[in-house]
Amino acid sequence: MQRTNFSELAACSIARTLDVIGEPWSPLILRDVWAGISRFEQLQADLGISRKVLTERLNHLVAEEVLERRPYDRRPRYEYVLTEKGTELVDMLMAMTRWGDKWLAGKAGPPVLYRHHACGEIATIDLHCTHCGKPMHAGDVDLLPGPGAAR
Repeated sequence: MQRTNFSELAACSIARTLDVIGEPWSPLILRDVWAGISRFEQLQADLGISRKVLTERLNHLVAEEVLERRPYDRRPRYEYVLTEKGTELVDMLMAMTRWGDKWLAGKAGPPVLYRHHACGEIATIDLHCTHCGKPMHAGDVDLLPGPGAAR
């Protein structure tokens, strides 16, 4: 399958991120690995994805250093674990989950709840400023050119 290389479209971190996980199966694979579904057969069964597509997606995520492939058997069998880079992508997926829970879950409510390790309470993900700690959402910021902006 020919994929568009979004990272070459502009000096844009969103485009670069889409180049890594913009294909629809990739976030679902990351979700499953984060939830503890780490072996090829388990991933295939949970997602209902073809072997070919799953192999392509896993190879891409390993090449992007989002997942690490680790042998778990003497036969050439592997499990997949999140790297530090992959764990930070899961943070983004958690923010996507909050949006989906708010706008798409319907009367049934969210399918998954998050218990925060630090306090033991069920909580939602919220963006906040790393300097002052106050909430930080789209209407609370100005976009300024950064050091990597296109000239």
